[in-house]
Amino acid sequence: MSRPRSFALGRPLLLLLLVAACAALCRGAPGAVELRCQCVQTVSAVIAPKLIALVELIPEGPHCGVPEVIATTKQGKKICLEPSAPWVKLILTKILSSATSKK
Repeated sequence: MSRPRSFALGRPLLLLLLVAACAALCRGAPGAVELRCQCVQTVSAVIAPKLIALVELIPEGPHCGVPEVIATTKQGKKICLEPSAPWVKLILTKILSSATSKK
């Protein structure tokens, strides 16, 4: 007994759709969440505030067991800062207090 012809033709199409879906997921499709820490190494040395364009605070969660502080310089370089460094704590306190005072 032979297989129905429609199944034989649909099989390559199904395989193609599965490969395309896997490629989209593996590539990091929009909305995909990175489930690992972004900072492998941190810097505790003081960086001049005038060189920093943006500071991101990423709280601990399922993706990473420690909070992460990522500074982006005006040249576009991303630097992972040590969250326990006194100068980083000062910057975070100022950012958080200015954010709450704007509300």
